[in-house]
Amino acid sequence: MQNFQLIAVCLCIATIAYFYGRARIVKQANIAQSRPNSLPVFYGLFPALLGLIIPVIIIAIWLISESIIMDMMLLNALPDTLTLSEEFSASVALAQIYNLADGISVGEVEGWVKQGAAQFIAWKSSSNMMMSMAAIASSLLCSLYGIRLIGLNFRARNAVERIIYLGLIACSIVAIFTTIGIVFSVIFESIRFFRLIPPLEFLTGLTWNPEFEGAARAGSGQGGVAAYGSIPLFVGTFLISIIALTVAIPIGLLSAIYLSEYASKSTRSIVKPALEILAGVPTVVYGFFAALTIAPLFKGAGEAIGLSVASESALAAGFVMGIMIIPFISSLSDDVINSVPQSLRDAAFGLGSTKSEAVKNVVLPAALSGIVASIILAVSRAVGETMIVVMAAGLAANLSVNPLDAVTTVTAQIVTILVGDQEFESAKTLSAFALALTLIVITLSLNFVALRIVKKYREQYD
Repeated sequence: MQNFQLIAVCLCIATIAYFYGRARIVKQANIAQSRPNSLPVFYGLFPALLGLIIPVIIIAIWLISESIIMDMMLLNALPDTLTLSEEFSASVALAQIYNLADGISVGEVEGWVKQGAAQFIAWKSSSNMMMSMAAIASSLLCSLYGIRLIGLNFRARNAVERIIYLGLIACSIVAIFTTIGIVFSVIFESIRFFRLIPPLEFLTGLTWNPEFEGAARAGSGQGGVAAYGSIPLFVGTFLISIIALTVAIPIGLLSAIYLSEYASKSTRSIVKPALEILAGVPTVVYGFFAALTIAPLFKGAGEAIGLSVASESALAAGFVMGIMIIPFISSLSDDVINSVPQSLRDAAFGLGSTKSEAVKNVVLPAALSGIVASIILAVSRAVGETMIVVMAAGLAANLSVNPLDAVTTVTAQIVTILVGDQEFESAKTLSAFALALTLIVITLSLNFVALRIVKKYREQYD
């Protein structure tokens, strides 16, 4: 049984348990002529949640442990003549077995691969059958247990809220451990990179050219022709981000002020959704727009006044990126400005302030913390953008602060390095993790400073 079908069966069992539990408490209340402790809906939700959540947890744990156990069993089943050879690679051997099990084969297939694929298919079938039986049985038993507890004095609402509370805790733990896993995976791979390339060279080097792998950089005394200086990448990242923020902050903030303080309800109902549509446009569409429309337009305009503009320029990429992040600043700032108490505006008007004076001297300072938070989100969005940069700014790692030149960003280089099959022992591939770690540290530092500013002004105007 497929996983989707298995979850659907458990969902059907939970649905039946919901209606049965609800009908059961209503019947008990009618017989006893007494009101139950909670609403009938909670008496239905309690067995339904038990009959759905427990099987889903079992399925998740089963699938996670299944892959690990399968790998170990397949490796143990391989012949010793193969595993003891110097050229043996466990990941390659497992990939060949899994590919053959999926019906993918290239050339003549060795006997041990056929045997391993047959064993994997048999074990997988048995595992799926046992998982299905365990999930369905647990769904039935948990639903019956929940129904058995139903009674007039049973605090069903408290039990349901406790289950939801535990679910929220579990989701928070998953989010926290996912973040920790990402950070530590980046750190460990970056440490491997810095064993090959000195950190000082990476952080202060002015040339980025990882295309050619030379001799080993550690211990051989010979330097390769590859260059891993990250300065051009970060200069390009901040150049494009500054251009984007120069476009987005004034337009987004002024749009928010107009929509919240000056626009009529009919105008607001049209303009705000139109602005927010920009947030739903895929970034690859913005990339096409930048490469096919904005970049030629800027190039032609520059040539008309005697400026040399690259066909792929930081100005074109930054301009389109700024258009893309306008909704982040506009929508969030509009919500923050609208949340400013009307009493502050009335007090300003009572003191003789004009509309513009009240907005400038009262509303905006009171909403400053939220506005800064929207700008922080826009900065993070701009720094992490890739498609627009690849299509409109190019991949040339030029060290330039001229917005008319072609530059690239950290994220664009990470994507370029990790495209296709890569050897994770080379400095070129590991450099992507070092770039990611450096970008995380810089972004966190900027966010820390911005949040300190937000906290300062929030305390002042709360």
